[in-house]
Amino acid sequence: KAVAEILNQTGRSTEKAVLERLDAQDPELAEEVRNQMFVFDDIAKLTDREIQMILREVDSKDLAVALKGASEEMQDRILGNMSERVGTMLREEMDFSGPVRMSDVEDVQLRVVQTVRQLEEAGQITIVRGETSDVFV
Repeated sequence: KAVAEILNQTGRSTEKAVLERLDAQDPELAEEVRNQMFVFDDIAKLTDREIQMILREVDSKDLAVALKGASEEMQDRILGNMSERVGTMLREEMDFSGPVRMSDVEDVQLRVVQTVRQLEEAGQITIVRGETSDVFV
């Protein structure tokens, strides 16, 4: 758990490098660490209500930068939780802001993840770690 918490404070490239080395030396431990972690792309696994709560807390400029480094699926998931007008404005901001260094994208994504963790600590959202077959009803 301590390793996961440390890795959650680093950028994605550092996290990936450490997990790859850990995979080579101890695949079981690497999987356990992954199950303890929450990364930017995991936001897509949250409920619509939880994503909307996160969107209220994150600055739109930060969100535009964070999404520049995200998959199309992740972008669609986030934009799908906004009004059409706000989503269009965000997409325009992403398109017109020009190239952004990956290290800057990772820094902003880390800030978003820290916001997610704060919401979890406050009991406002629930992060499901690891693989689960639990069904919410």
